[in-house]
Parts: sequence; structure tokens; C-alpha cells
Amino acid sequence: MQKEFKIIIPTLFGLEACVARELKWLGYPDTAVEDGRVSFWGDAEAVCRANLWIRTGERVLIQVGEFHATSFEELFEQTKALPWSDWILQDSAFPVKGHSLKSTLASVRDCQAIIKKAVVESLKQTYHTDWFAESGACYQIQFSILKDRVTLMLDTSGEGLHKRGYRRSSNAAPLRETIAAAMVMLSYWKFEYPFADPFCGSGTIPIEAAMFKQNMAPGLCRHFAAQSFAQIPQSLWASAREEAEEKKRNLPLEIYASDIDPESVRLTAENAKLAGVSEVIRVQEADALGFFSQASYGTIICNPPYGERLSDLKECERLYQGLGKTFSRLDNWSYYILTSHQRFETLFGKKANKKRKLYNGMIPCNLYQYFGERPPKPE
Repeated sequence: MQKEFKIIIPTLFGLEACVARELKWLGYPDTAVEDGRVSFWGDAEAVCRANLWIRTGERVLIQVGEFHATSFEELFEQTKALPWSDWILQDSAFPVKGHSLKSTLASVRDCQAIIKKAVVESLKQTYHTDWFAESGACYQIQFSILKDRVTLMLDTSGEGLHKRGYRRSSNAAPLRETIAAAMVMLSYWKFEYPFADPFCGSGTIPIEAAMFKQNMAPGLCRHFAAQSFAQIPQSLWASAREEAEEKKRNLPLEIYASDIDPESVRLTAENAKLAGVSEVIRVQEADALGFFSQASYGTIICNPPYGERLSDLKECERLYQGLGKTFSRLDNWSYYILTSHQRFETLFGKKANKKRKLYNGMIPCNLYQYFGERPPKPE
């Protein structure tokens, strides 16, 4: 195994800069940012730390090789030439999955079969056997083919990084944890002032806000595929987790999570407890249109209904109009609202200071950012 290798973190479109910022905080400032992914050079320790700490990326991948291919013969020969035995042991499982976009090799199923066959042939040369039981640790091979550029990687995360472990139950359309974390990171919320989500659903935004400000590593309570990799010592995982425990903070946060649906309120309370942040999140059943606070400054981050179904559209438009009136009473507050509705600003009655395009699943949305007065510096 190489001492250092290229590590790739795929992202949802629009979150690349957030991942690059997180890597800088972790001590890896030299990143390459492309559409849908951020890469950097790191070692086995970096794999452990990235898995534990990255909030806004999808997974942590180790690049085995990259090349140009427009035929199955090129794909086979160049895949076979890569140093697969540096990672995959004789008894390892090595399934293959991936995607192809805007490329000559358009059939994902055929690419999958060719890559699998090429890896087998490569390993045959090292282990001098014609049979691989694949009964050991799993080294999931991921391929990406974009404009005939083939990237072959090993998945070190297993389940996606958005699977923090605290959301065992959710409502019908939960917001992905990575997007919620990005919304918090993109805000100017100061922990000395209140934070609120009046459409809390299953609690994802307030929980991610609490974890972010308390500096809780999002992957601390879950397992990763690379914990079974022979090349990454268990001592590195132990020291990375010890570092994460030591870096936790205990700030006196004031976070409010509310929803008009009593089941959402129950889910939020349950998930906040599982995440270990229930002491700083006050959960209650309430109508968002009645939201009010005596606090002079604060931040709202929310993901209201979009009205994707035609039958719900008019109701959502009335909701946005009502929100505009409700939030206008919060003179110095900042609010960040995620929606796919193209006429949101008109309905809300106020033009956003800034818009940022994000994808909630496959739905293109805008994060409408309204900046309140800058609060005074705390003494």
C-alpha cells in the first residue's frame, strides 16, 4: 500500500465548497474541487479522520487508478494493470458498482462485468489461483466514467456518510443530513443567539446544528467499511475516535424545533436523544405561522413543504405568503429557507440577499438567504 494516495469525497452538487472547507479545518488544505467531488492526498489516518468528521460529503473513496478509455479492451487492459493486490487480499470480497455519464462506454452493466473480470485477472497473477471465494472483508470497488475518463476507487465508508446513526425513524420526506449540515455551515448563526426550525420534520436541521456547534464528529457512533481493511490498523481508528471525543464542546445552545404535526415532534425528540443533543434542543408542537421570539437576534433555518404535487401547490403558496408576514416581525433575525418553488421570493414578499442552488435528492432547489442585522459581539 502506498504511504499516501488520492482520496475522493463525492458530494451533492452545490456542496463541493463545504467539503473543501471541512477538509481545511481537518488540516488538509490542498484540495482539488470539481463538480460533484473534492479530492486530496492523504494516508490511512486521513481515511479514518475524514470518515468520522466530514458532514457534507457522501462517502470517502480511495482512488486506485484513473485513465482514458473508449473501448472495452482499453477498459479491461488498463484496469488489469492497476495494483489491486496492494489492497485486495486473496479471500477479500470485491463487488463492483458505478456509473457512466457522457461517455462512449455507456452500458453500466457491461462496464461492471469488464472491470470485475479485469480485477480477477490481475489478482490471479499475484495469488496464483483461479478461484476467489470472496468470503473475507469487503472492498467495494466503485467506478466513475465521465466523458471517457475512468476513475476506479475503493469505498471506505460502506453506508453513505449521511447515515449518522441517530435517525432510525423519519417522516415521509426527510431532508438528507448532509444538506442540513451544509445549510447550517452556510449560515451566520452565532451560538450565543437562538436558533429555530419551525418545520422540524424528523429533526434533521436542529440536530445537525447542535452537533456542528458542539463540534461532535458526525461519524462517531457508526461503523465504516474500512474498519475491516487489513491495511488500516485498528489503532488509527482508535486514535481518531479519541481525538473526536476530546474535541467535543459543551456550549449553552438555545435551539428550538417545532412542527404542526405531533408525530414529527415525537420523531424529533426521539432522534435528538439518540444523537446526544436533546439537552440543547427544545421541541414543541406549533404552527410555523405563529412563530415569534422576544430575542432581538437569532437565526431560522428551515425546509418547508415544496408543493411538488399539484394538489398541494396552492396551499404551499399560501404558506409562503404567511411566512413572509411572520418572519417580517423578526426585525434583526436571519433566515435561510430551502425550497424548489421558483416564485418563492415573490410569494414571500422579499428578495433574498443571496441564493444558492442545492439539490434535495433529485429536486433542484434554492437556499434563500436573508441576512438580519449583525448582532453585537458578546462580552
